[in-house]
Amino acid sequence: MGATFLTNQFLIAMPGMDDPNFAQTVTMVCEHSPRGALGIVINKPLTMTLAEVFAQLGLDASKSSVAQDPVLHGGPVQTDRGFVLHSPGQEWESTLPVSERIHLTTSRDILDALADGRGPEKAIVALGYAGWDAGQLEEEMARNAWLTVPVDERLLFEVPIEDRWEEAAALLGVDMMTLSSDAGHA
Repeated sequence: MGATFLTNQFLIAMPGMDDPNFAQTVTMVCEHSPRGALGIVINKPLTMTLAEVFAQLGLDASKSSVAQDPVLHGGPVQTDRGFVLHSPGQEWESTLPVSERIHLTTSRDILDALADGRGPEKAIVALGYAGWDAGQLEEEMARNAWLTVPVDERLLFEVPIEDRWEEAAALLGVDMMTLSSDAGHA
């Protein structure tokens, strides 16, 4: 692994993943360093829409084009905190540029803008994140828990949520339905 580690990669859970938080998931790695990693699961919808989040925050969503979009379960850590993966173009109070084309924002100002119809061109909202301590993700990679592929914006913003796991694997030419759930080492 190089200096950038797995930042801006999708982690695709192998069929044998037995952790219910990550079974059949695709996680976008937003930050990975010697200190650990942070990612957002992009294919586990919650039973709430952005309209419900906007209402909880007291925001008028009558101008919002995304109010009926689902909110995702971004991971098991800080599930009461919102994370927005989005296209760049505007400045927000707390943003991590994951790449030139995808940013992660955690400040409320982006939700205010999304509710008012002034948000980024492309965005998905998740509650919670996936976190790994130093060396933990590397250990999981060594155990064949994940496949990795560079982030594909089309998959992130356009592919239906329920198709993302299989579509992410297809980016590698892998059919998840043909893989065994037993991990092996050559």
